[in-house]
Amino acid sequence: MEVRGMNGGCRAIGVMHPEVEMDLLGRTRPSHLVQAVREMGVGVEEIDLEIGAGDDDASFAHAAHALAVMSPEDQQDESQDTSLQHSQLGGVGGPPRKKKRVVKKWRDEWADTYKWAYVAVMEGTPRIFCSICKEYGRKHRRNPYGNEGSRNMQMSALEEHNNSLLHKEALRLQVASKDKGITLFERPIYIKTLLSKSAESIIEAVIRRDPHEGEFIQAVQEVVHSLEPVLSKNQQYMHVLESLLEPDRVIVFRVPWLDDKGEKHINRGFRVQFNQALGPYKGGMRFHPCVNLSVLKFLGFEQTLKHALTTFSFGGAEGGSDFDPRHRSDLEIMRFCQSFMDELYRYIGPSQDTLTGDIGVGSKELGYLYGQYRRLTGQYDCALTGGINALANSNLHAEAAAHGMVYYAKHLFSDLNRELKGLRCLVSGAGKLALHVVEKLVSLGAIVMTVSDSKGYLLDDDGFDHSKLGTLKEIRSQQKGLREYMKRYPRGKYYDEAKPWNERCDVAFPCATQNEINHSDALALISAGCQVIIEGADMPCTAEAVDVLRKSKIFVAPSKAANAGGVAVSGLEIANKGNGLLWSAEEVDAKLQELMRDIYQKSMSTANACGFGKGNPEALVHGANIASFLRVAQAMLEQGVV
Repeated sequence: MEVRGMNGGCRAIGVMHPEVEMDLLGRTRPSHLVQAVREMGVGVEEIDLEIGAGDDDASFAHAAHALAVMSPEDQQDESQDTSLQHSQLGGVGGPPRKKKRVVKKWRDEWADTYKWAYVAVMEGTPRIFCSICKEYGRKHRRNPYGNEGSRNMQMSALEEHNNSLLHKEALRLQVASKDKGITLFERPIYIKTLLSKSAESIIEAVIRRDPHEGEFIQAVQEVVHSLEPVLSKNQQYMHVLESLLEPDRVIVFRVPWLDDKGEKHINRGFRVQFNQALGPYKGGMRFHPCVNLSVLKFLGFEQTLKHALTTFSFGGAEGGSDFDPRHRSDLEIMRFCQSFMDELYRYIGPSQDTLTGDIGVGSKELGYLYGQYRRLTGQYDCALTGGINALANSNLHAEAAAHGMVYYAKHLFSDLNRELKGLRCLVSGAGKLALHVVEKLVSLGAIVMTVSDSKGYLLDDDGFDHSKLGTLKEIRSQQKGLREYMKRYPRGKYYDEAKPWNERCDVAFPCATQNEINHSDALALISAGCQVIIEGADMPCTAEAVDVLRKSKIFVAPSKAANAGGVAVSGLEIANKGNGLLWSAEEVDAKLQELMRDIYQKSMSTANACGFGKGNPEALVHGANIASFLRVAQAMLEQGVV
């Protein structure tokens, strides 16, 4: 496959089967960049293509091999351009003169050339960025791998990466994702090119081992990027990280069950026991059609680091199935849960692996799982968080996670000399976590305007109050759509097939699922005035979105820290189960506030020690990643090669 530049120059970017090549290129949308420019409110004439150093380089003007891959017509045009340039330089013997900086005006027909690009604002100027390396223009005339780039294209970054291992792996992953019905641009693989050689080798190893696990690779890259200051100072952490990135155990099994019509169904069950260096495994169970090994490995990895940020000693795990409990009867859900536990009970236990709820697994599902576990083992002291009493309190854990997010946000705004009261907030999702976040924000005087589901989002410009929140809870308990809200509150608006990130706001609370905020959503949030993002869902931003937010100086509170309230309270519950203490709601809330304050301060102090100041928007992300890794790494080093 070849990509032709505006002057006719070509660069090969790897060999693909013609049908695959045509399929990939056919999925692109040539006008998406122009549309992105216009959505930003920027005149199309204002795009700075910045052609600077590199055009006057003799290696570009006299590169014979570049002509060899052109068509005869292109070679003739190229020769004429070269002759003209040569005459402008003053002849053969004349000293070369440096060309003046040229700013080209955007033309719609260039959209096809820049189909691999996106537009973002850099230092107040809209620029065209490469979707792979996230840099722009002449900065990438040559890349770290020594490949020469194009002569006068802002998108030279794509061509410069064509021979690098990371770029080839990215293309291979994108081709593989096609088999799952995901297009090239819906699920891009983000490759950081500014990593150190050692960090880069770790990511390459993960990509080689599990090339189809996009979510897990994304999570690894984000963490490794934060850990570079630590890895460069202590090489033994390199070996620890390599070991940490391979789960202790992955259990995959068949789950047969009968529906109400007596028809047999087969689903796949998983349990990823990721790391137990700090203590017995503990993590959620997710029932959702999108569940696969990649998703569960990334969640198990995040759970390991999340537990390390608390003061409790738990390892990380995650499990679930591609079973969809929605629109299934209680009897069907019960049969599935019993069949699921028939296999899983062998690998879990109170001191071995404890299960908690997640998407699609609430108190009902936990109750069915517990009942079958007790019947099979004869143990009342079960492997579900806190035993049977916790099943009634699964809502408490979601409430603790949500309230913990808001407390974490309060600490962040306190450092920014602001408060939550009166701020316009966007919340995505409409599950327990999202609705409890809305509830807590409303109680603190914030203006919460949105919630969302899989079909769109609900907007109330006046903001939700406790009465409106009660309506939302009633709608969700009846498993109805959010559109029902407008029957009681006609001023509300429901937008189909849309996300809430275009609405004007100060703070965003993504609480739905991983990668719900993509590149265009990040640009929308910036345009809407968003200043802070508090992550409720695990890894809610795609890698491209993270990069846009970073360059725009948006503060991001990572989910492994902001959403640690649920695991902290369940840890308190397990720690106090033996002594029979029963805490009041006020005591639990006071403990939760203390725990979230400690997590925030730990993240910030670690970031400061590694050179990320309090005013750095990335400080909380890097601080949480480094602090959690160091605790796990220290335990792994003390235990030897295990």
